[in-house]
Amino acid sequence: MSSRIALVVNPTSGRGLGARIAPLVRERLAAAGLTVDVHTTTCAEDVGRIAAEVVASGADAVTLIGGDGTVHLGAQVLANSGMPFGVIPAGTGNDFARGLGLPLKDPAAAADLVVAGRTRAIDLAVAKDEFITTVVAGGFDSLVNKRANAMAWPKGNARYTLATLAELRTFTPLEYVVTVDGQVIETKAMLVAVGTGPTYGGGLQICAGAELDDGQLDVTIIEPVSRLTLLQMFPKLSKGTHVGHPAVRTLRGRSVRIEAAGITAYADGEPLGALPVDIGVAPGALTVFA
Repeated sequence: MSSRIALVVNPTSGRGLGARIAPLVRERLAAAGLTVDVHTTTCAEDVGRIAAEVVASGADAVTLIGGDGTVHLGAQVLANSGMPFGVIPAGTGNDFARGLGLPLKDPAAAADLVVAGRTRAIDLAVAKDEFITTVVAGGFDSLVNKRANAMAWPKGNARYTLATLAELRTFTPLEYVVTVDGQVIETKAMLVAVGTGPTYGGGLQICAGAELDDGQLDVTIIEPVSRLTLLQMFPKLSKGTHVGHPAVRTLRGRSVRIEAAGITAYADGEPLGALPVDIGVAPGALTVFA
């Protein structure tokens, strides 16, 4: 097991949850005999800077307390570095941690996985010169994400539910061109999502069955359905049982291009940029405690 751990804390994650659980996590790691260097972020941009300093410092591993946005920033530096990366979930969605099967509400148990020292190499998506740890969303889902990010209330996944209901009032299907490993698909759709892992939006299994280390991107296209049908589909997304619905099309490939007018893609819950977007895969790019 690594002996020197850099513990990077985003104190604002989960509306202060990161700060509240940091002492517990530090004590858990130290009690196992590890040397723990604590780094506290003061803004999002700090995460990348601190991660770069940690890599250069000679630490044996880094463990991050935060949510998907914080993990995304850390991954930009830690990808392809070979440095083991631990995550203590403390965000709103925690979809990266969920995909790894980490304890979402037990920070001590998550810290114990770092102590155990077992690692695996997982894939990352790559788009617009960024590494993506979960899913790229482009369509109805990205509009929901944008609205949810702007909401101060309610907390947790309820924000995504309210944002979904609000967007449903005016949304109409979009014209897409989706290219997967050279196969061109022209279709109207509600959304197109591409991921290395299965979930986004706090547990919606939009890419149900996606494996983190198969070297593939999973693509989900939801073709035009009524607002009521889309609303009825959301509980199925939580269970992954939407797969098989006649309006749901799934594909796999190593390269994906999404084209649609007037849509901003979101990745790991944050804005990625306007479509079109080209998405590739970096197999085994991130080494994680899991």
